Amino acid sequence: MFHILGFYKFKKLTKLSILKKNFYQTLKLNDVKGTIIFSSEGVNGTISGKKESIQKVFKQLKKTCKINTFDSINYSTNDFQPFHKCKTKIKTEVVPIGIRVLSSQNLNNYVDPAKWNSLIKDKNVKLIDARKSFEYDVGTFKGALNPNVDNFREFPKYLKQFDRKTKIAMFCTGGIRCEKASFYLKRKGFKNIFQLKGGILNYLKKINEKNSLWKGECFVFDNRISVKHKLKIGTYSMCSGCRKPIALHEKKSKKFIEGISCPKCHDKQTKAQKNRFEMRQKQIEISKRMGKKYFFQKEFN
Repeated sequence: MFHILGFYKFKKLTKLSILKKNFYQTLKLNDVKGTIIFSSEGVNGTISGKKESIQKVFKQLKKTCKINTFDSINYSTNDFQPFHKCKTKIKTEVVPIGIRVLSSQNLNNYVDPAKWNSLIKDKNVKLIDARKSFEYDVGTFKGALNPNVDNFREFPKYLKQFDRKTKIAMFCTGGIRCEKASFYLKRKGFKNIFQLKGGILNYLKKINEKNSLWKGECFVFDNRISVKHKLKIGTYSMCSGCRKPIALHEKKSKKFIEGISCPKCHDKQTKAQKNRFEMRQKQIEISKRMGKKYFFQKEFN
């Protein structure tokens, strides 16, 4: 059994290069995989490993970064290791939107999953999915707006259409994208901003399916691909051609070719790309027949 821990904290950090180097070694030594991002504005990560190893790494992270409590923590388990390797990164922002967040700016606008349904049923509330379009297509809340952005840096342009008096409720996978968007809106003079505490993952974990307003599954940036209520592994696969999630019904299409293409990318691929993907798939199949391990999937960024 593998334990998966997602977390973030907005806090001023220094000596980022040392943090990056030291925690890469810490992850390696404890056989913990996943990614930790360090920034001058804080830390964000998702890691997976055995329970004792995760606890050891997390304890050291809190001590080194002088963090008592995190802004958000998501915890789940899985039968297989959802990450191929461990990575530590340094970024200007933990999530890029064009502004830096200081811990003292906390908005205290979190809405617990138990109260979320009542909020989003309000007809005066604009419910916004702060994720990318392909994530929205996998699943979202009933009545949620799709900003149709391919990059989170484009999100502020979408938000310009709303009046400052608008009551806005936002959600994303784990909460951090909404956190950045909330700070952005606050700077623009918005007062009625709300965000789902702990994100979709927290909601799916705590709310029973029969009482849920969530429709579909939730895309996750690891090799589980998607999760359902109670964070059980979902039904989606990943296209090796375009790196987009594929639903079961899409696999029935003639444009779906294992390891090569799906309906989303089949007609967009060049001949050279298809040839390259075909060669890769052949190597995968040979490895399978020989009983060898193969690592062909790209890591999610």
